Order: sequence, then C-alpha cells, then structure tokens
Amino acid sequence: MDAPSPAVISFIRRINRFSDITGRFVSWFVLAIVLITFIVVVMRYVFNTGSVFLQELITYFHNYVIMLGAAYALLKGAHVRVDIFYRPMSNKKKAWIDLFGFLFLLLPTCLFIFIIAWEYVALSWKIFEGSQEAGGVDARYLFKTTILLMPILMIVQGLAETMKSLLTIAGYEDAVKVLDEHDEEHAL
Repeated sequence: MDAPSPAVISFIRRINRFSDITGRFVSWFVLAIVLITFIVVVMRYVFNTGSVFLQELITYFHNYVIMLGAAYALLKGAHVRVDIFYRPMSNKKKAWIDLFGFLFLLLPTCLFIFIIAWEYVALSWKIFEGSQEAGGVDARYLFKTTILLMPILMIVQGLAETMKSLLTIAGYEDAVKVLDEHDEEHAL
C-alpha cells in the first residue's frame, strides 16, 4: 500500500474542517465579550447603572469560548504538553505519545465528564433552569449543555488526531504533513 486510504484521509479532513469551523465561529465570542464588557463599564461609570443580564452574558460567552473551543485548540496543537521532552522527539515517537494520550487520558477523561454530567445537564433542561439573579440570562440550561458538548467535540477531534498518529506510525508521515498543510490552507 503506497498511500493511505482516501476514505481515512477524507474522514480526518471532515473532522478537522468541523473543528476548524466550530473554533473560528466561537472565536467571535471573544469580540462579543470585549464589546459587552466595554458597555458594562460605560454603563457603570458614565451612567451609574448596571445590567445583571449583560454581566451574565459575558460569563456565558466566556464559557462557550473555552468549552466549545477546546477541540479547535486540540486541532491546532495548542494544548499544554511537556515540550522539553516532546519537541525534540521524532514524529513517530510523538505519534505514539499522542496515541497513548488519547487512549489513556483524553478518551477516559471525556467519557467520565460526559457520564458524570449527564443527569446534571438533563435536570437543568427538564426545568429549563434560568438565572439565579433577577434580570439575569434565563438560559442556564444552555450554559450547562457545554459540559456535554465539550467532551463530545474533544473525542471527535481526538479520533482525527489518533488517526493521524496511526498514519504516522504506519509510515505515512508525508500524507499527514500534506493533510495538515491542506487543512491550514483551506481554513475559513
């Protein structure tokens, strides 16, 4: 076999594209955080008034950036590693570490988070939980839903990264490089 399966490459590309689109969409929430924070500060110091709704909205957007952007960070290799050991390694050794990291750290952790949070989030949806503050955002169930979405997004992107590791281990290092370069060039 001279080249990896086109179906595998296509599958990895689709996952990468999905994580890229999700991450870039969520990144706009950072601008929303800045603008809303500016409005809250102006309201407080110029007009001597406040807005619980806007203050909670900042927290919501911050939550979405972190929880829904985690898979994008995984795609871009932005998660924390012990680079003093990882960086000088060969690509195959890095692939082995990434493979074991997914199988023994990322996957079990994400499954644990999802299982533990299921009832907590389901109850919130059952009662359409709102803010505890008068005038706050009455959609706490949407806020809590990210506790389930984050591990799903991380597992999906983790599968793509695992498949890239397996391709590297199998000797298709060039195909993985081309795949990563292609995805970078065609990002939104």
